[in-house]
Amino acid sequence: MRFTPFAVAAALSAATYFAAPAMAADTLGTPSGSLTIKTKSADLGVGYTWGDARLTFNKKTYRYKVTGGQIAAVGFSEVVSKGTVYNLHNAADMEGTFAATSGEATLGNGLGGAVLENKHGVRLKLESDAKGARLSAGAGGLTFEPLK
Repeated sequence: MRFTPFAVAAALSAATYFAAPAMAADTLGTPSGSLTIKTKSADLGVGYTWGDARLTFNKKTYRYKVTGGQIAAVGFSEVVSKGTVYNLHNAADMEGTFAATSGEATLGNGLGGAVLENKHGVRLKLESDAKGARLSAGAGGLTFEPLK
């Protein structure tokens, strides 16, 4: 019984990983760029995430500072996420907060996926590789701030 919440979170995370990419290809439209995000998360109840991102858009590379959090999380993980950017018409529209509801269950190595959207209608479809020991679920977000 002790591991039941972990098993449920792992199942939800796996469902997100396999379902999000399949649905996203049908509904997100034409890709406009690619994105790589490297983050670390440290959590005790409320999670905090920090790191950096690299966007390739219109044959140019843009770099961002990434911060964020999750409502319910415990543990520590390092995550590398790669994905596709949709509905981006201007690089400035990447700035700001992207919201998502997601989950992660990592013990050693883990996989994940998410679709996030910001107030400009820019959408990110991400696939993630995580290392560490972390359990999270619920609403969260990532904020992108351009690096000068």
